[in-house]
Amino acid sequence: MENILSVAIGAATGLIGVLFGSWFTARRQDRMWLREQKLKAGIGFNTAVVQLLDYLKETRLSDDGPGANELANRLQEARSALYLLCADDTVDLADTLARRVWSTRPTDGGDDRRTEFRETLDLLRRFTHRLRQEIAKP
Repeated sequence: MENILSVAIGAATGLIGVLFGSWFTARRQDRMWLREQKLKAGIGFNTAVVQLLDYLKETRLSDDGPGANELANRLQEARSALYLLCADDTVDLADTLARRVWSTRPTDGGDDRRTEFRETLDLLRRFTHRLRQEIAKP
């Protein structure tokens, strides 16, 4: 009888260990997947913002480069992914940055437009920093 009880306790302990290990591994994989998705969305958003800013300030993209509509679609697609994956602070910064990009005018000429462009780049840096912090969170 003692042998059966010892075997049962050992088997139960082993089963609990396997279940805990499986749960821990699955949870770790979920966190890694979420971090990877946030990174992909952030890269897509930043790339679209920079390309759209270049386009809007009349910096010439390559002849086979995407047009403004395609860039705007990329920006919106990446922003949608950020909405689904990221914290409210990050999403708010992405929103502010997207609205700022939509209102960007060509920088030729006025100092006020250059200042506005620099402020937009500063906002992009703040967004990137915030996203980095969120991705680095354990």
